[in-house]
Amino acid sequence: MEHTYQYAWIIPFVPLPVPIAIGVGLILVPAATKSLRRMWAFLSIFLLSIIMIFSADLSIHQIKGSLIHQYVWSWTINNDFTLEFGYLMDPLTSIMLLLITTVGIMVLFYSDNYMSHDQGYLRFFAYMSFSNASMLGLVTSSNLIQIYIFWELVGMCSYLLIGFWFTRPIAASACQKAFVTNRVGDFGLLLGILGFYFLTGSFEFRDLFEITKNLIENDGVNSLFLTLCASLLFVGAVAKSAQFPLHVWLPDAMEGPTPISALIHAATMVAAGIFLVARLLPLFTDIPYVMNFISLIGIMTILLGATFALAQRDIKRSLAYSTMSQLGYIMLALGMGSYRAALFHLITHAYSKALLFLGSGSVIHSMETVIGYSPDKSQNMALMGGLTKYVPITKTAFFLGTLSLCGIPPLACFWSKDEILNDSWLYSPIFAIIACFTAGLTAFYMFRVYLLTFEGHLNVNFQNYSGKKSSSFYSISIWGKEGSKSIKPNLILSTINNRESASLFSKTTYPIEANVRNIMRPFLTITNIKISNKKTSMYPHESDNTMLLPLLVLVLFTLFAGSIGIPFNRGGIDFDILSNWLTPSINLLHSNSNNSMDWYEFVTNAIFSVSIALFGIFIASLLYRPVYSSFRNFGLINEFIQKGPKRIFWDQIINVIYNWSYNRGYIDVFYETIFTGGIRGLAEQINFFDRQVIDGITNGVGVTSFFVGEGIKYVGGGRISSYLFLYLFYVSIFLLIYYFFYNL
Repeated sequence: MEHTYQYAWIIPFVPLPVPIAIGVGLILVPAATKSLRRMWAFLSIFLLSIIMIFSADLSIHQIKGSLIHQYVWSWTINNDFTLEFGYLMDPLTSIMLLLITTVGIMVLFYSDNYMSHDQGYLRFFAYMSFSNASMLGLVTSSNLIQIYIFWELVGMCSYLLIGFWFTRPIAASACQKAFVTNRVGDFGLLLGILGFYFLTGSFEFRDLFEITKNLIENDGVNSLFLTLCASLLFVGAVAKSAQFPLHVWLPDAMEGPTPISALIHAATMVAAGIFLVARLLPLFTDIPYVMNFISLIGIMTILLGATFALAQRDIKRSLAYSTMSQLGYIMLALGMGSYRAALFHLITHAYSKALLFLGSGSVIHSMETVIGYSPDKSQNMALMGGLTKYVPITKTAFFLGTLSLCGIPPLACFWSKDEILNDSWLYSPIFAIIACFTAGLTAFYMFRVYLLTFEGHLNVNFQNYSGKKSSSFYSISIWGKEGSKSIKPNLILSTINNRESASLFSKTTYPIEANVRNIMRPFLTITNIKISNKKTSMYPHESDNTMLLPLLVLVLFTLFAGSIGIPFNRGGIDFDILSNWLTPSINLLHSNSNNSMDWYEFVTNAIFSVSIALFGIFIASLLYRPVYSSFRNFGLINEFIQKGPKRIFWDQIINVIYNWSYNRGYIDVFYETIFTGGIRGLAEQINFFDRQVIDGITNGVGVTSFFVGEGIKYVGGGRISSYLFLYLFYVSIFLLIYYFFYNL
């Protein structure tokens, strides 16, 4: 066992040969390097598999009750300053290592096929391998300085991955937005690290925890300064894990390839902030104001992420806001001190969300084979629907991931989310009500994504597409008109009667039109308006086996990952593997690790949360299910909506909800106006002051000197008597003035 821990330092370096070899090969022998492109994918997967096996071995030792192991080496020693590098192996590290490696392997395996036709294939795997190495270095770091170094490397990799297709202006803008937003958090993190070094004189975690605790107990530190430093540390996690208000980069990060989205939103970048808070939780628990601040940010992120996901049309953006909301649950759990529940949900959410993102990538890949590469169309759920018979395996995997995220037993996220909801009732009833309400919203918007994507008839007549060419098609929206041809009410009625379809949302935000509202029920997806076209028929198809295999493996994780945290202890058999795994860390937090309960207590607690999730699913099914067979069943709803003032009131409510959700709560507009616009305006004013005032004074002195010199040139005549006269004249004037003021 000691031998295993002794060589754990090599973990971050194992993936590095791939990016180094690709870079050197492209410089020295580009033709040979490109011809062996599949070899680099195999090597990336192989090296990460080695780390996964090593991490599994470490995890087994942790579960069996091993102590925390730490090895450090002195790097710099100068008087009282010592900087050490090393690695720390504890339950948190082993959990993160398993998540990074297992999800990373699935994503790399999936990417081999997904990126096979991309010209940046080699660059993609170089970035991915370096990103994995940076994240592995981050989670094994033994002190704050080491974490900060790898923290910045992870940020650099995310910048490169999000802007992978940098020739697209929107992708280039997205990576810049992510970079700038995270720099705000990173600056706060750096200030927090320096602040705690000023207080404790150390960067090591254990020294940091012990010294800070002694300072608090002995009243040897200013509480305001201590709270400020701890809050600054948390600001770094806020940006990295897309918590409010530094979450704005997350949906735009979807401009990268889908495997990158899966990796960023499941196991790497967004998990880094959660990891940092979990690592520093023994420090934060001694500062109640910071714990309250963490829980407050978590609950706000939960609610905002869920509401922003309600009206998104892009399938990846919907999942991105779902990630934001679920990370809010984890942050809430950490703020409440529920260390076990937070890490449990981190595990289950990682596998479920990786499954959903890779499933969405399979759908996008299928759509692109029909309409060509066009993110506005291939990722637009309004143009999907009816894909079940074309991609049945993807549909089944996506359905199971959706159920898991909704919290339906016995899938993985049910166990962890239910535990967070139960703990929230003990912490704050207000927070618990918001968290439970958001659980219902989660079920609603996730089933909305599923129904719009897979159920009903095709929302696009694929006979209108031939290769990469797309022809015009009709679309209607309950939010207004879109497309080159407007849809009149009689056309909509005939469409409904013929059981055909049209798209749901428009590309921009419009007020709801009364004539459309009179005919369509709210949030209703109608089926396709067929346009006669004799072009070659092309339809979506299931992805290749190399893309489906990772989906099936992640399905197994989604089904059974929750079993490690089943909180039961019967007949001397402890089913709660996770608590045994986390025992050293829980003891460090001075927390109670006994979370076992009987079946009656568990069922009582679960009924409420499951009922909320089922209600959300029911509402989504009611509003978004296909109407080709049962439109008449909603006559009472339509009659209620169309009743004068009630209809107007309903329209106003729907407009407010839609505009809030689709426009992301207007937070981006606020930042654009206040920060971007304000900074630009300030820069323009400073530029004006510099050019007109600063440069004006300098230029004015020069011009004045020129004219004075020119004037004096003509005064001088070369006669000494004239100079003496002027001299005496000015001296006399000076003496008179002096005498006058002196006598006053």
